[in-house]
Amino acid sequence: MSGAVGTFSNIDPSVEAYVCEHLGLAPVPATQVIARDRHAEVLYACAAIGTTIEQFALEVRHLARSEVGEAEEPFAPGQKGSSAMPHKRNPVVAERLSGLARVLRGYLQAGLEDVALWHERDISHSSVERVVLPDALQLTVYMLRKATWLADGLVLHEARALANLTEGSLGLVFTQSVLLALVDSGMSRDDAYRVVQRASRRAIEEGRNFRDVVEVDDEVTLSTDALARAFDLDRLLAHRRRVLDALTWRA
Repeated sequence: MSGAVGTFSNIDPSVEAYVCEHLGLAPVPATQVIARDRHAEVLYACAAIGTTIEQFALEVRHLARSEVGEAEEPFAPGQKGSSAMPHKRNPVVAERLSGLARVLRGYLQAGLEDVALWHERDISHSSVERVVLPDALQLTVYMLRKATWLADGLVLHEARALANLTEGSLGLVFTQSVLLALVDSGMSRDDAYRVVQRASRRAIEEGRNFRDVVEVDDEVTLSTDALARAFDLDRLLAHRRRVLDALTWRA
């Protein structure tokens, strides 16, 4: 309403103030073409949401791998998985979400390119925005709905996750606990680090459980109780509900 070059030469500024007040908007200095940084911010919000969804989807894809097997997407009766390997249940929705996140980031790039306009009034941005703005908003809503569906129906294999954590890792998840226990027993941190590093490498190279290696290591002088505490998984996961409770509260 401020006119072609934003000088209010033909319409009093009070008109703009009146209209914006009734629309719940705040007047900003502008020519007949409003600055496109606002549009870029909207597209950034869409791209950021999409990227966060991709982070979740990528984790699902990893956990669904046959060699990990800790989670999988909801699978309907009669649904087919891999066309070549019938045992596989491909994470098709998670893969779709990962791909669509790239589209949203591409739309953001287009929005950023639209910010700089010749004399703040050319319309090279118009053809871009007619595509990217409606597409980005609709795509963001679609991705949010699919991500919600994925989270609500995610199938978790707790036994496999526990086995991967304790057995598949050869017990190496406890190396920090053993390190700190050795320090608490009076060993210097550098010496404790060297002992644990050597024992962990031996466990990996020989395919043995880290605890079995530690228990026969002459330099590990921990008491039976201290050793049991260092390898106590319940102790390590005592505060696991804290993150989950925070997520529930945010929802």
